[in-house]
This record gives sequence, structure tokens and C-alpha cells, in this order.
Amino acid sequence: MKKAVIMFFCSVFFLTVMGQNKEIKKTKPDAGKKLLLAEAACGECKFGMPGKSCDLAVRIEGRSYFVDGTNIDSHGDAHARDGFCEAIRKAEVQGEVINNRFKASYFKLISDSTEKHNE
Repeated sequence: MKKAVIMFFCSVFFLTVMGQNKEIKKTKPDAGKKLLLAEAACGECKFGMPGKSCDLAVRIEGRSYFVDGTNIDSHGDAHARDGFCEAIRKAEVQGEVINNRFKASYFKLISDSTEKHNE
């Protein structure tokens, strides 16, 4: 009986873990979709968007959108010197705006060294 109870709890745990939101797994952009250059940062800290915690957002053509498909913690420490809560970064993105949220299918930060060479 103990083994059955333990197996039940393990099954519930693994099903819960597997049911989490999936992150973007693409390493290359889709050649059939437009590649956009966006500003990326914490929506609340840097873009002044409403919210209660730090969440990744992009600004495209002057409009800010929270991002689905990747999150603020997938790209390093948000509170580091160059993190999303401290700096606005450039990113190449693909996706679409649905219900005022950017549904990302591709998200790649442009390195700081590229930005510094242009200054």
C-alpha cells in the first residue's frame, strides 16, 4: 500500500512539472516570418507597464507588450547591471501580438559588445 501511495504522489509531481509553460526552443528564426528589432526590458521597471512583479516585455514601434513564450529569468539575472530591470536591451524577435501580448516564437538578445561598437 505504501508503494502505491508513493507512486501516486510521484506521478502527480511529474505530471505537474511536465505541464508547465514551454519556453522558446528555436535557435534560428523562421525564414518565412518577419524578423523584428525590439527593445526588451522589464515591463514594470523600465517601460512603466502595470503589474505586480518583474515581467519581460518588448517595445516594438513605440508600443509595449508583455511577452509569452520566454520569460525574464531565461536571459540572466534581471537585477544585474545589464539585466532587464536595470537596462533596456535590444533583441531580435519573431511572433505576433495577440490580445495585447507578444507571443514570441523566436527571441534573441543582441550582445552588448555589438551595441558598444556602434557608440
